[in-house]
Amino acid sequence: MKLENILDKLGSIEKNSFIKIIDNIISKNPKNRKEIDKILSSSDKGLKSVDNQNITKIFALTAGEFQEHIKCEFQEITSQLDILIDIIIRDGNCIMKRDWFSRLYDTEIKRLKSRINILNVDFENDKSELSATRKRDYKIYKACLHRAYQNDVENNRDAKITSDELSIILTLSRQLGLSQEEVKLINYSILPIKKIDIQEVIKGLKNIGVIFFSNKENTIYVADEIVRMLRRVREKEVAEKFYRRTLKLLREPIINQISREHNIDRKLTYSQKIEEIIKEGVSFTSLLLEDIYKQGSTLTEKKKTLNELCEKGLNISNLKGSVLEDKISSLIEHFENVERDEKVGISLDGFDKLLSELNQSLPKFNKQIKEQFEFQEEYVLKADFLLDYNIKPRDILDLIIKPDLTKFIRDNGIKQRGDDILNILEHYKDVENLYLENFENVAYRNLNMLKENGITVKESELGLKFEELTKVIFKSLGFNVDEAFKNRLNNKKDMMDILLNLDNEEIIIVECKTSKEKGYNKFSSVSRQLKSYQNLALKNNLRIVKILLIAPEFSDDFVTDCEMDTEMNLSLITASTLLNITEAFKTSKYKEFPHVLFRDIVINEDRILKALSK
Repeated sequence: MKLENILDKLGSIEKNSFIKIIDNIISKNPKNRKEIDKILSSSDKGLKSVDNQNITKIFALTAGEFQEHIKCEFQEITSQLDILIDIIIRDGNCIMKRDWFSRLYDTEIKRLKSRINILNVDFENDKSELSATRKRDYKIYKACLHRAYQNDVENNRDAKITSDELSIILTLSRQLGLSQEEVKLINYSILPIKKIDIQEVIKGLKNIGVIFFSNKENTIYVADEIVRMLRRVREKEVAEKFYRRTLKLLREPIINQISREHNIDRKLTYSQKIEEIIKEGVSFTSLLLEDIYKQGSTLTEKKKTLNELCEKGLNISNLKGSVLEDKISSLIEHFENVERDEKVGISLDGFDKLLSELNQSLPKFNKQIKEQFEFQEEYVLKADFLLDYNIKPRDILDLIIKPDLTKFIRDNGIKQRGDDILNILEHYKDVENLYLENFENVAYRNLNMLKENGITVKESELGLKFEELTKVIFKSLGFNVDEAFKNRLNNKKDMMDILLNLDNEEIIIVECKTSKEKGYNKFSSVSRQLKSYQNLALKNNLRIVKILLIAPEFSDDFVTDCEMDTEMNLSLITASTLLNITEAFKTSKYKEFPHVLFRDIVINEDRILKALSK
């Protein structure tokens, strides 16, 4: 769930710890201080009186400093932050009742204690499955960590790992190729785990700003933005769902090779080994740099394998970078963009239908999803419910084993040739709604994101598609999109995109512009175009109530030029603003959008949303 949505659910006391941390960051003159001051200038009572939307913006501006604040908390080695954060960043754990969190914490402590005992036995047992090299790696790391901890004890200080020590230990663990789980087990074999009272755990996490706790609902919330930040702190480069998607493309011998390297039981099933690799916290970058290749592979062979994995397996082409490390960074960035994108990949109705038919075809599927994501609720196959946890159709389908996937496809008359998952997504998507959900991606001509969200379209078609979608939106706002009248007015030289007929010889002219570049910045050319449309309408004795220009965004220079123009009644509106206005209109009292609200130079979304909600 997004940070703003969580803040909307909470009272001022429940937000207080989080606000205090941001206030403290602001007092220390952060990097983006000027932008923060612009937001705060509208409030004379400081951060506490700022609305939730602007608190979210300020959090984004202080994200770097906030992340450093969390890293500092890791120096307190008795805090168990690594255990707790690893629980709350798992897919499905961003919303939890207090008692459910307590149960997960208890289970994790018991599991770790059991595995520490096994590891300690393996250290001493010459016949254990641990190789001599791996034992050596473990002993080196353990000895270094023990020395860092013992330094403080011997000097009669509180036992802490300093930031310098921590950076050295983390570097050592990476160089030895240890997974996060291996690091955790060795850490807690030196410093025994003591179970903390769950109320103290919640209070501690709340005080450092990583969770919110609703007293009324007795529920813990972890914002999507904070989950991503905590993942970076824990050096988990991608979400579990993307890690799983990548691992499932690997043949079992490679999965066995990775399992052997990280002391995972190779007698487990293929799917179980994949889940264990994810739980181990094996570095995604390390996996793609070293672990997925046959022994003795050359650099050229590794590049070829990675390219095939991305292009044929993950259906991602044109990843940036020529060297292996750059390609991996580009893949991680791609997954981050997909995760931030709020689009579902199929329409919401299509997602609900998919879940309903999965439940009919695979009776144990609800239980599987419930257990996979550690949900407390009994029935979880609901689109709205899963989207609150940022779990999308593709993430669900990735969990289905091949025989069940084949059965589901046969049961529901889905195309059987080609990629099974892509065929299922295609079967359940409502094309018009799906395009509308991706309106901003069309505006930005973002082919990669459109492809990820289940839309295949040629780049040459995006301009026309944006225009068609804009027409659909204005129709849904109650306007008369008069194609016949527009065609009578247009000539070979002047061809306006959209004409809204308000009757009584009054019209609104709408122009649509797509752009890959950030900040649409072509005022001189577009103004000449719009003035020619204006002259065409005036020659036909029409009154132009408004000219609207729709684009993904506008540069400051473009806005300034527009403000200086005295010849046109022009307003600028971004694609995201138009879409948000449309969503708000659906639940408003109006049958037709009151066009008088289009009166700013740059349309003020907040003002219009407030007006529609009255």
